[in-house]
Amino acid sequence: MPASLLESAAERFRLMGDPVRLRLLNVLLERGEASVQDLADVTAQSHQNTSKHLRKLAEGGLVGARRNGSHAVYRVTDASVPGLCLLVCGSLRATQD
Repeated sequence: MPASLLESAAERFRLMGDPVRLRLLNVLLERGEASVQDLADVTAQSHQNTSKHLRKLAEGGLVGARRNGSHAVYRVTDASVPGLCLLVCGSLRATQD
């Protein structure tokens, strides 16, 4: 694997390695789309902290946003995210059984 891909993969894992960002991704996968305020409420984070994490996820290409009036509505845009989450969670479940 080329070094450039390894660097990109490491960055992707760093993005997904934060518990708050994983919770945000999980909610988005469950709901399809959600506003910043909805995500902040569900994850018990401040609006500012939620926005910061969503910005990082968006910069990394994992989520995207659209405008809905004065609100941004986020969704998972990287097709690999659901599979990665299922793979890791399935592996964790298998080790707990």
